[in-house]
Amino acid sequence: MKLKALHMAETAPSGDKALKFRYGQGDTNMNRPSNRTRQLLLLGAAALMLGACSNGNGGKSAAEGDPAGKPSEANGQKASEPAEVIFYSNNNDTVESFDNRFGDALRKKFPNYTIKYIQSQKGFMLPEMISSGTRFDIFFQSIGNFEGNAFPNGIQYDMTELIQKHGVDLNRFEPSIIDSVRQASGGKLYGIPIFTNNMVLYYNKSLFDKFGVAYPKNGMTWDELIDMSKKMTRDDGGKQFYGFARSPDHLIRMNPLSIPMADLKTDTPTINTDERWRTFFQKYMIAPSQDPLTMDYMQKNNKILGLDDFSVNQTVALFPYLASYVYVGQEQLKNLNWDMTALPASEPGVGSQSYPSYFGITNMAKNKDAAMEVLKYMVSDEFQAQLARKGIMPVLKNTDSQKQLGQESVFKDKNFSAMFYNKFAPIPPKALYDAQLVSVYLKYAQQAQMGKMDLNTALRSAEEEAKKTIADYKSKMK
Repeated sequence: MKLKALHMAETAPSGDKALKFRYGQGDTNMNRPSNRTRQLLLLGAAALMLGACSNGNGGKSAAEGDPAGKPSEANGQKASEPAEVIFYSNNNDTVESFDNRFGDALRKKFPNYTIKYIQSQKGFMLPEMISSGTRFDIFFQSIGNFEGNAFPNGIQYDMTELIQKHGVDLNRFEPSIIDSVRQASGGKLYGIPIFTNNMVLYYNKSLFDKFGVAYPKNGMTWDELIDMSKKMTRDDGGKQFYGFARSPDHLIRMNPLSIPMADLKTDTPTINTDERWRTFFQKYMIAPSQDPLTMDYMQKNNKILGLDDFSVNQTVALFPYLASYVYVGQEQLKNLNWDMTALPASEPGVGSQSYPSYFGITNMAKNKDAAMEVLKYMVSDEFQAQLARKGIMPVLKNTDSQKQLGQESVFKDKNFSAMFYNKFAPIPPKALYDAQLVSVYLKYAQQAQMGKMDLNTALRSAEEEAKKTIADYKSKMK
């Protein structure tokens, strides 16, 4: 079974099960943001407000909020009062996945709240949700995809005042993942991170045992990874085994060199002007795939080796991928003798960028205080520790939750220390069209990797298409 992006593509509810998520017409006042002007202000002001203003919770500042997530009863909203809070994401999460990670714990914490989740599927895709006026109170998506979906559709809501009022302490978060959502929205806070992700190196222990090669370990360099890949690439009795494959989409998006997709001052692509892209493509994309067996595979099949070759076909020994695969890909990993290490680094101790998922209250939310109480609990020590024990990377600086990583996972014996072994690479400024540029850069990276284009031609071609992509996006936003 194939994995799309971050989440498993599983059978979706249909018929009556799907229709139960249809609600009445909601607030359709979804004004679109202006283009560049709104993204230039309020960064310093928002930070000052959050640190200095009273939040109505005993006179405490936001930095003095209750880390345990105790309901603040701000502005008269009490957790004992009935409320309905509806979540929605267009990331293909199933109802079962949502309940396992979030829904069950939220219903237990807020027994008087009705917690619902609308799964994205036919009839419930984001444009259809918007056009039908179907209400949802909290929208969640990964970084870049959150902004790229919420802002053009005008569903975002600045949560700054709610965060103050409910005493959510932003100083408890890993700073870069708060800064990145502010950067994309001119200092406003349209979402807060609930969990994050990064890249680790998965490996097939059986193949290493078969060929008598020592397992990879935390702290390896990227050059050591390439050398190891060469040792693991071989023809064994007429069957081909490959040392290395990767998910180029995620590697580009979360690149360890922190290269931005675009220059936000000029709205131009960086692919052919920032020399780090040349280094990145050569080292991370092309160099690991130049052995004769891998080149032969790509030319015969007109595609690169991928996740299925690692986890299903079990012909790939090393696969850098999302840390979340530990819980998203459980069914595949159960059939594999595997472990993981920290992503091999080009700079000592620096891994991939963090890849947080933001949860934002929408401007159509019926009860914003109730929604904020739910989010406040989701960033509490208690809830973050629950996520960590499932193997989900928490977003707090608090190392106590990090130490609990994977304790309740079916893979609790695996090397969960790999996830936080490296420092996160800095998250560069992101444009609202970042996701579209990733797709363009990916297309030409694969052309260069398969030998269909030389690197210079690939970079120039990517730049030309990226310029058109940006122009198209801006014309639609006018």
